[in-house]
Amino acid sequence: VQLVESGGGLVQPGGSLRLPCAASRCTFSNYDMSWYRQAPGKEREWGATLTSAGYSTNYPDSVKGRFTISRDNAKNTVYLQMNSLKPEDTAVYFCHARLVGLHRTTDYWGQGTQVTVSS
Repeated sequence: VQLVESGGGLVQPGGSLRLPCAASRCTFSNYDMSWYRQAPGKEREWGATLTSAGYSTNYPDSVKGRFTISRDNAKNTVYLQMNSLKPEDTAVYFCHARLVGLHRTTDYWGQGTQVTVSS
C-alpha cells in the first residue's frame, strides 16, 4: 500500500486547506482511513477517521467543527478539509490506512505533508 499526501503549505490564520491522500496498490474501499498530525516536539496526534463502511468517528476537541474527513473510493483518495485554521494547527499531517482482518490488523502511513499556519 502506498499513501501520498499533498496540499500542504503556508496559510494565514483563519484560512482553509484541503489535504488529499492518494492510495495505491490496495483495495482502497476495504481500509479505514485516518489523518494524524505531529507538531514539532510533540507526539503524533490523531485527527480524524473514516471507516471503510463510511462511518466517521468523533473528532478530537482540538479540531471539532473545523476539520472534516471525507473519501472518494472511486478515486482511491481520502481528504481532510481544514477550515478556520489556527497557528496551533501547524504540523506535519500524515495519512493512515488500516486494514482490519480476521486475524491481524495492518497499518500503513504516508510520508506526511507540512501545514504551516502563520501570518
